[in-house]
Amino acid sequence: MRPTSRWFTAPVLASAFRPFYLLGALYAPLVITGGVGALAGVVPLPTGALLWHGHEMVFGFAMAIVIGTVLTALPSWAGTQEITGARLALLAALWLAGRIAFWASPWLPAPLTAAADLLFPLVLTAMLVPQVLRIRNRLYLLLLPILVALCAAALVYHASSAAGDAMGAERALRAAVYAVVVIFLLKGGVLTPIFTGNALRALGRGDQPPFIMGLDAAALGSVLVLALLDLGAAPAAWQGVAAVACVLVHGIRVARWRGWLVAAQPLLAAMHLSFAWLVFAFALKACAELTGIIPETAWLHAFTVGSLGMMMLGLMNRVVLRHTGRPLEVSGPLRAAYGLMFAAAVLRVAAAVFGLGAWAMAVAAVMWAAPFVIYLFQYGAVLVQPSLPRTPPLQPA
Repeated sequence: MRPTSRWFTAPVLASAFRPFYLLGALYAPLVITGGVGALAGVVPLPTGALLWHGHEMVFGFAMAIVIGTVLTALPSWAGTQEITGARLALLAALWLAGRIAFWASPWLPAPLTAAADLLFPLVLTAMLVPQVLRIRNRLYLLLLPILVALCAAALVYHASSAAGDAMGAERALRAAVYAVVVIFLLKGGVLTPIFTGNALRALGRGDQPPFIMGLDAAALGSVLVLALLDLGAAPAAWQGVAAVACVLVHGIRVARWRGWLVAAQPLLAAMHLSFAWLVFAFALKACAELTGIIPETAWLHAFTVGSLGMMMLGLMNRVVLRHTGRPLEVSGPLRAAYGLMFAAAVLRVAAAVFGLGAWAMAVAAVMWAAPFVIYLFQYGAVLVQPSLPRTPPLQPA
């Protein structure tokens, strides 16, 4: 066997969560360092510190974790062929090339930076489209417009940046955030009640509530309406009413899962808290649009730090344990990581609402990055080592 062939069969390329969780966790403190350095004037960024930070948080860090989770889940839940080996190495290399290009963007031609960044979502979409089209459950087709939306948002971001249109670039980033919200709803909104139902049965506390297609459709539709109004710069009152609808629909949906009955289980508690943060984020959006007493951006921090941060940690922990043959047990340091992430979200939202200043944002940023550093210390070696032998059959996770 040739050396290159042996490299493509390395454990780190055996499943998508391995390289992308590793890269994402490594990148979390780096992207925070870059953003803080840019704000301090130490790191030169042609697109501006806030736009650079926003882009790398969404298309860099978040994309790594989200795609690592989606590519791992599809084979387990939809029966698709798993992307491994050389194809997975190509995706990881393209993601890394985009990150290098953005850090080097002050010295690179803008078209080269854009090309390096766009290759990852475009190639990923090209790989997934044939697989998704073959899945019998047609609901998985919803993944395709999300991927197209992410590609379009990335393209608009670069076109706007090249034209010096900061508002257009910011709107493209917001569109990408809404695309991530939709993935969050579709993926987390299935996994959370299913895993909770398994725990409730094991504890003798009932069963999983049945899915109500109309309610789930309303949850998705309410977010799409809010996104269209927000991105279309509709009147504040319209956006506020749409946000209130999101609070009501998602509040009912989340309450049906009865997360308080599994609060003692950290993996599940993190997932339920993430949805609680989502409902709170919509409430902040409604308050900002209808009253104007708080900054509109507060809801974005509640989602990205609180909702997405808690869900990422919960799933990253569960997936690495389940898919490497380890028991679903959360260590003390990882419990502390959950606490740090929750505290980071509280402080970041407070900083936006009450104008606490740069110190609060810096502390919140460090508290946000610390859980991923803890994750690396706990699971970095696990991600590059072979899985343990499994006696029972692998359950989807």
